Amino acid sequence: MIRLATAAARRLSPRICRVSRQWLRDRSGSSIIELALIIACVGAPLMLGTAQVGFLVYDSIEISNAAHAGAMFGMMSNANANNSTAITTAAQTEASDFGTNLSVTPTVYWACSTAESGAQYTTSAAATTACTGSGNHPLEFVQVVVSTSATPPIHFPGLPASYTLGSTSVMEVEE
Repeated sequence: MIRLATAAARRLSPRICRVSRQWLRDRSGSSIIELALIIACVGAPLMLGTAQVGFLVYDSIEISNAAHAGAMFGMMSNANANNSTAITTAAQTEASDFGTNLSVTPTVYWACSTAESGAQYTTSAAATTACTGSGNHPLEFVQVVVSTSATPPIHFPGLPASYTLGSTSVMEVEE
């Protein structure tokens, strides 16, 4: 019985090999087509999404630098801190890609030296009255808030067409 099975296998073996070779020959290009489809369906959107995120990160860094530049200008002196037009110009110059579409809001406030992140006062007199005790004195701060609407060059359905980006920078005014 074993001899019959091996004899039958010998007769079928060339046929199976021939059919297998023909089947493999017919499917040799299918893996390349599958790879091309996967790259088109997954790779291209992934690459475009990465580009969109890259543009938004770049714009966000530019907005952050604009707020920092405005605060740096304002912290140089009391006169600069109270010159909101010059602070706005400094911020808009730093973020030249956005120009006048950049919303810049500079504010000046005072805080006590022992509680800088505590209460904020709108006038020097109010801060002087509130900052009592040994070694406690009013400090002047300039805060620059910058915001704009950024539109990425690539738009995907289901995602917003534009994003609101903003940044805040606070610095102590030099005396």
